[in-house]
Amino acid sequence: MPMSDPKDSPHGLATRIISTATRRGQGRRPVNPPIERASTMLSDDPAQMNSSRDGPVYGLEGGSAAQQLRRVLSNMEGATDSFIVPSGLAAVTVPLTAVLRPGDEVVCTDAVYGPTRRFLTRHMADRGVTTRFHPADATAAQIIECLTPSTRIVIIEAPGSLTFEVVDMAAIGLACRERGIITVVDNTWGAGLAYRPLEHGLDISVQALTKYVGGHSDILMGSISVRHPALAQTVFETIDDNGWHVSPDDAWLALRGVRTLPVRYRSQFQSAMKVAAWLETRPEISRVLYPPLPSSPYHGLWRDQFDGGASLIGVVMKGGNRSDAHRLMSALSLFGMGYSWGGFESLITNDTSQLEWRVHQQALEGEILRLHIGLEDVDDLIADLDRGLSVWST
Repeated sequence: MPMSDPKDSPHGLATRIISTATRRGQGRRPVNPPIERASTMLSDDPAQMNSSRDGPVYGLEGGSAAQQLRRVLSNMEGATDSFIVPSGLAAVTVPLTAVLRPGDEVVCTDAVYGPTRRFLTRHMADRGVTTRFHPADATAAQIIECLTPSTRIVIIEAPGSLTFEVVDMAAIGLACRERGIITVVDNTWGAGLAYRPLEHGLDISVQALTKYVGGHSDILMGSISVRHPALAQTVFETIDDNGWHVSPDDAWLALRGVRTLPVRYRSQFQSAMKVAAWLETRPEISRVLYPPLPSSPYHGLWRDQFDGGASLIGVVMKGGNRSDAHRLMSALSLFGMGYSWGGFESLITNDTSQLEWRVHQQALEGEILRLHIGLEDVDDLIADLDRGLSVWST
């Protein structure tokens, strides 16, 4: 530590992501680092066997691909340090494990990612940590009112899972800093490109690298980017003490994926905007849940905080039930039916049941479908959705 590069580069973010591979002064080498499959690292000097001066002393510390990936992520997120862990869920649970102690309280959106909710209400609750879920559509002022002397962490999703609410994160971050509360932002939707929480005064930005950074639906990984050095050290020690590390092969794949992330993210955002606008014209659909749409109640907050958007869209149908949703999904041919998103392929899921876990129930007009827009020809995707909607009946 630290793994960050200087922040005074005159270059744009996409250039910085790639230039870590082409930087001169390192001798003849491949563009991409080799995959170093190793548990044991050998030394020439017995006095230096336990020194990290010459590189990792054991395979758990990560080889060249892992080190380069951490540097790229730190540069993207503006972090003191970034860490990689075996899954997106681990990216959330590691900082919670590192910071929370019995008697602490977490304040969290009711729209939180299902496995994160499970970790809070099962694992952390068993260890004396309580969680207060605020309504998914709460304003920043309402969230700040939820804070108590016991609040240790506030978890923000940018935007909320399934229903895509956006809050004024800078305002929440300021209020938390004044109270000594740590903010953790799930930044998977923004991918470190469209949104950079640490630049807005928040403390920890986590991502599921499984999604956009990997980009090919073939790895599981998460990242934790931290603003303050002392907090970064606490996160590092928790990872180190628990042995939460990633394989060299997966680190290499994620590093390869991140090099093309800006162009993929931008292209998929453009396609998602076209699909979302088309969906708004359909009589079968009650609402399209996508903050970049001008019609979204969260459009202003999105515009003020984000530099782009993800390719993940929520759709509230007019009426219907799960059987209707499954019939629509079965009528599609280009959208895969599978969980996850951020890869090159388009996907569709039916997630209404997860809303039942929420403390503050929201009135919905019908079933919720979630679309991930991939890199296929967008007109083909729209034609496929047109076929699917043709079988919708309520």
